Amino acid sequence: MTEKEQQLHAVLADLEDRLDEAAEQEYAAQWIDFLEDRCPTETFTPARKNCKPPKLELPQIHINDAIADPVLMLTKELTTASAWLATPTMMPSVRMNYGTGILSSMLGAEIFAMPYQMDTLPTTRVIAPEQLEGILEKGVPDLNEGFGKDMWQTAELYLQTVQNYPKVAKLVDVYHPDLQGPLDIAELMLGSDVCYMMYDEPEKLHAFLRLITDTYICVMEKWQRMFPPKGQYSTHWGCMMLKGQAVLRADSGMNLSPDFYREFSMPYDAELLRRFDGGVIHFCGRGDHYIDIAAGIPGLCGINMSQPEYNDMEKIFANTVDKNIKILAYSRDKLQQGYCRENGVYHGNLHLL
Repeated sequence: MTEKEQQLHAVLADLEDRLDEAAEQEYAAQWIDFLEDRCPTETFTPARKNCKPPKLELPQIHINDAIADPVLMLTKELTTASAWLATPTMMPSVRMNYGTGILSSMLGAEIFAMPYQMDTLPTTRVIAPEQLEGILEKGVPDLNEGFGKDMWQTAELYLQTVQNYPKVAKLVDVYHPDLQGPLDIAELMLGSDVCYMMYDEPEKLHAFLRLITDTYICVMEKWQRMFPPKGQYSTHWGCMMLKGQAVLRADSGMNLSPDFYREFSMPYDAELLRRFDGGVIHFCGRGDHYIDIAAGIPGLCGINMSQPEYNDMEKIFANTVDKNIKILAYSRDKLQQGYCRENGVYHGNLHLL
């Protein structure tokens, strides 16, 4: 066993020793009560009753090194899960963490690694305009292209490795990789040309969004064969549990009019939520201009937003918590800074982080 493998098994052994099944089940039950509308207070914050700090010094692993080595990737992710287990509010969970460019790299975009000193996840470069025709003609790509090969290899290693750690296998959730959302992937690959295409080549853009959505489904179906859903609930980012299996990124929506969101984003988001039994839409920046449209998507159980300061929060609240759609992982600091309701009424649908 190499030194890196010894380090991985040391982290796993420590996690296995500290995991308390009863405590994790009680913690999950708090989340389920919240998701099933049984929260007795206006806001919700879970509290683990048995927080156990790690018994070893957790390794510090650079993300560029982890991207290049599945053993280091798993060690880095499990180290994070170990740190979360020592907190009252976070849940131990991991993902195959290859950044926002997983799906775009499968579809043919060139991977761009950030400079080492930044210690930041990689992404992909914008494709040349002439590449799009070939990508469309090729159809759903080989899922081992780009970061796909690394992701599946790391996932296989995880499944093999945790066989000897039954509590880790049962109690540490493996949440789906960052596949973004259809429009976000289109923008990641096309850059600002995606906006011109909405006017000049809408049919071609729809064809591209169709291909991205089909590829997303293929990746998620393979993922779920490896990591079958544990019932109707899933976890994400270690900080939230949700009804359904998908967390879609819709950051590109901030740049769209409501009509363009309805045409170029909503149908594909709705299809993915329907296919994967519901889920959550995440957005950075502004979303209040299309939140009323998104709130009508069947299967949307919640939203996750990071910057309330760019939004009319009363409009957000009216189209989420007032409609029994949860707001997940909302910043307690932002709430205290005034991005809140004067009457403090959230109907038990606001999760504070």
